[in-house]
Amino acid sequence: MNKRVIVHTDMDAFFTSIEQRDNPSYRSKPVIVGADPKKGKGRGVVSSCSYEARRFGIHSAQPISQAYRCCPEGIFLPVNMAKYQKVFQEILEILYRFTPEIEPVSIDEAFLDISGSLHLFGTPQRVGRKIKSAIKKKTGLTASVGIAPNKMAAKIASGLEKPDGLVIVSQKHLLDFLHPLPVEKLWGVGEKAYQTLQGMGIKTIGGLARQKVENLVKVFGKNGYYLWELAQGIDRREVETKRETKSLGKEVTFERDTVHKERREKALLRLSEEVSQSLRKEGLKGKTITLKIRLEDFTTFTRAKTIKEPTNFTDIIYQECRNLLENFKLKGKKVRLVGIRVSKLESPLRQLSLFDKEKKEKLYQAIDEIKDRFGEDAIHLGNK
Repeated sequence: MNKRVIVHTDMDAFFTSIEQRDNPSYRSKPVIVGADPKKGKGRGVVSSCSYEARRFGIHSAQPISQAYRCCPEGIFLPVNMAKYQKVFQEILEILYRFTPEIEPVSIDEAFLDISGSLHLFGTPQRVGRKIKSAIKKKTGLTASVGIAPNKMAAKIASGLEKPDGLVIVSQKHLLDFLHPLPVEKLWGVGEKAYQTLQGMGIKTIGGLARQKVENLVKVFGKNGYYLWELAQGIDRREVETKRETKSLGKEVTFERDTVHKERREKALLRLSEEVSQSLRKEGLKGKTITLKIRLEDFTTFTRAKTIKEPTNFTDIIYQECRNLLENFKLKGKKVRLVGIRVSKLESPLRQLSLFDKEKKEKLYQAIDEIKDRFGEDAIHLGNK
């Protein structure tokens, strides 16, 4: 069996780099892409920030109001997802020159398995340089690239010398590379696991690797064995060339924290419309509907319901979310955010013999066509 050679390509500050590229006056300045800060009173979070903005303590997923307080002179821009997706499509076209084995994992990063095509391009170092050069030439943007024997190590490697980095790890030196690194670099070590490992006196990946696997299983369950394997440099995951959509969701942050039931339900109706429309455009239906609630203190709760038959109908999604909302004890509590997600997706065959369902399918197709022609605000269902 040939040794695997996995590449992880990660664009540097992707959203803000595109904005700086397209507007020269933004270059070398702190640029923040996300919600409108409204002079420190805005809602929502930071989607991306330039390296200049990071020097002020700004980071992704930070409340936009906090980012504004860190750097009120920063350039705050709205998210332009259509533009970013177009650029990433250009990047994917470049990556396909090197291998058909590609797994996009988000809008700005992808794994490549070049095990079968490496001989066409030379050494891993030459491949890494060619990828970076081709992306820079086509888009004007920099990418950081990690190359290693498995996905976990490649992802770690791509993040070590950002921006514009290239880190290559051979099988021979894999453990020498991994073991000195902080344990939080390991894939799967989130905040909770990190705190537990710190309490056990484990600070590096090497320290984790030296633990008895049975002790880790006692603490973390079956995930303990998985973490122990990763610390040994073992990651059997393949590059998945066909990634199925696992869920679709939308969420909204209120302009002001609200205690009003009517505002929450109106927001849920709008989100139900958006999610159901997205499902229909993807040709999908889902069985599990999840409601997300975030309170003014950022405490977040979710509730889910799995229904008997998959759906992409607005009224069903909305009604299930209203029912789930009743399970929350929200009296007197201010809500900051609500969200809806539909999962357990499938692409069902239409059951044309069921007259009522066929009529409903046609109704929603008509609604989608109206929105496509005249805009999202052209038609809405009413909440009862």
